[in-house]
Amino acid sequence: MRNSICLSLFLAASAIAGATPNFTEHVAPIVFNNCASCHRAGEAGPFTLTSYRDVAKRGPFIAAVTQSRFMPPWHASPGEVEFEGSRRLTDEQIATIQAWVEGGMPEGDPANTPALPKFAKGWQGGEPDAVVEMTESFRVPPDGPDLYRYFVLDLPLDEDKWVSAIEFQPGSRATSHHVLGFLMDGDDLEADSTGKKYKSVPGRNDRNRVISWAIGSNPRVFPKDVAIRFKKGQKLVLQTHFHPSGKEEFDRSRIGLHFAEVENPRQYVEVLIPPGFGDSSGIAVPPGTDRYSLRESFILPVDVKAFSAFSHAHYLGKEFHLTAHLPGGESRTLLLIDDYDFAWQELYNFTDYVELPAGTRLESYVRWDNRAENPNNPYSPPQEIRWGPFSDDEMGSNTLDVVTVNPEDEPKLRAALKEHGTLSDANFYLSSLDTDFKPKKSVARRGREALERFDEDGNGKLSPAERAAARAFLASKGFDEGAARQPSD
Repeated sequence: MRNSICLSLFLAASAIAGATPNFTEHVAPIVFNNCASCHRAGEAGPFTLTSYRDVAKRGPFIAAVTQSRFMPPWHASPGEVEFEGSRRLTDEQIATIQAWVEGGMPEGDPANTPALPKFAKGWQGGEPDAVVEMTESFRVPPDGPDLYRYFVLDLPLDEDKWVSAIEFQPGSRATSHHVLGFLMDGDDLEADSTGKKYKSVPGRNDRNRVISWAIGSNPRVFPKDVAIRFKKGQKLVLQTHFHPSGKEEFDRSRIGLHFAEVENPRQYVEVLIPPGFGDSSGIAVPPGTDRYSLRESFILPVDVKAFSAFSHAHYLGKEFHLTAHLPGGESRTLLLIDDYDFAWQELYNFTDYVELPAGTRLESYVRWDNRAENPNNPYSPPQEIRWGPFSDDEMGSNTLDVVTVNPEDEPKLRAALKEHGTLSDANFYLSSLDTDFKPKKSVARRGREALERFDEDGNGKLSPAERAAARAFLASKGFDEGAARQPSD
């Protein structure tokens, strides 16, 4: 409705002025600055939008996808925090494109066509100080199920280095869906014969993820006083999700590293709520509903400064909120995505640090849509979908990247996050108990150590009173009822 009103006002104003928007003066600046970065030769866009002919050929389509805000891909809603590099079009820009199409898509004077932005060739962030590359190409078959593979890359470092920017370049853009990269000690890695797993693989408690790349991602550039320490002898482990494209492809990805120029930079801390993208949250999305959701909170034990946020689920993910409830009663929305798209995942960098004092409660909310009406649903008819690593499984979390205001507080924050992960295990374990309040074999390994604190009489099981006390304690820490969760009203 709002867009329709804006369009009507714009058309009325244009009619009064006796002018119809043209390409060179009105539309080209919008498309070149917001679309051409992907829609140009060699990039992710399926067609180019770098000339009048390109844009006019698809004018009605462009009008439709911009009015629906499907394109340009930018899913964070405007709110209380400003993001760097936002591609979200204003209502006026959308109305301009609509009016241009309705007016017959006039070109205007070609001499007035603005120059395309200067896009970097090769590395977007400039020539890196070091390059990490796969030793050989990996074949992605033309069809079949999605593939997850681990690749271990050597770091070309003869000493420890602080890295202030990381750029991932997929070897096969057509098949690379997303990539996670972890720093790990080389002695801990030993692959099986398939390359699908390692005896020691990156897990949610490692907190050593340094790459989160997906289609449309830009190079990861940290604030000038923040960097990641890459240690001599470590390996960079890539967990790559391939989606067959219909033809045989070969991937040999590489990563560019830029070294920090400041002395004694700060290393950031990743606050992931829930931890492990919900692996201990008992996610089980029932069919036929778009109201199934997960809430979880984490209370900051120290003062921090936040600089970026990220949300992740799979095909059923629909809505994300990350809200900071400050000790004084004020609340700030750090990230709001009301129409998540698995195909376009963005790391949202704040234009400036957001200061959050100790005692701030970070509340994470994730909602899934498992209806037949959801065009992204991988199953027809819909079926219950539980947590899992593959695309047709589900998961869900919000992430906030922070540095502690006082460097000496960093260990305290990391310890609190580790404890939160342990309680997350306990929550899953508790909600999976059978009617005798004994752990099921399938979850007996999860959270047993944590639940010992609730077994006051030490008999190896929880009485109804002990279970009630455990549930109350976990609720006070911001956990919902995990596997016992019901769809929201």
